[in-house]
Amino acid sequence: MTTRSTEHATLVIERHLKASVARVFRAWSLPDSKRQWFACHGDWVPLEYGLDFRPGGLERNYVADTEGLLHAYDARYIDIVPDARIIYAYEMKLGEARISVSLATVAFEAEPGGTKMVFTEQAVFLDGYADNGARLQGTEIGLDNLELFLERETSPIH
Repeated sequence: MTTRSTEHATLVIERHLKASVARVFRAWSLPDSKRQWFACHGDWVPLEYGLDFRPGGLERNYVADTEGLLHAYDARYIDIVPDARIIYAYEMKLGEARISVSLATVAFEAEPGGTKMVFTEQAVFLDGYADNGARLQGTEIGLDNLELFLERETSPIH
């Protein structure tokens, strides 16, 4: 029998990006753009990706880790204000086991030289899943990838 439990965590990550608010927002909203940076493990195998970026729209990112275990991300967009904010809810599964459910908000604000972006996630980890900071680390890596994507996008060699 599975022991039922919940453990709550809140992550807040602030980034100062050298790109306009419109460019940063576009990186989140276009499937071809987001797919390029939305990963935290470069050696994992992509299985399925889809993004329907609109309120009520869904996003799916399924990958297999180096041992073949499915990591499934399924999100639903709740609120989108172009160039201002994105709010979505998502669940994560390892294989068939749901390990977490989250509400995420991404806020964008113009600042000199670019964009201030604040990512806030309220997560609940389920049934004994020990996150041990992995969600924060994975999100930081994903946002590092976003920053690199934005830099490549403006590179004269792009």
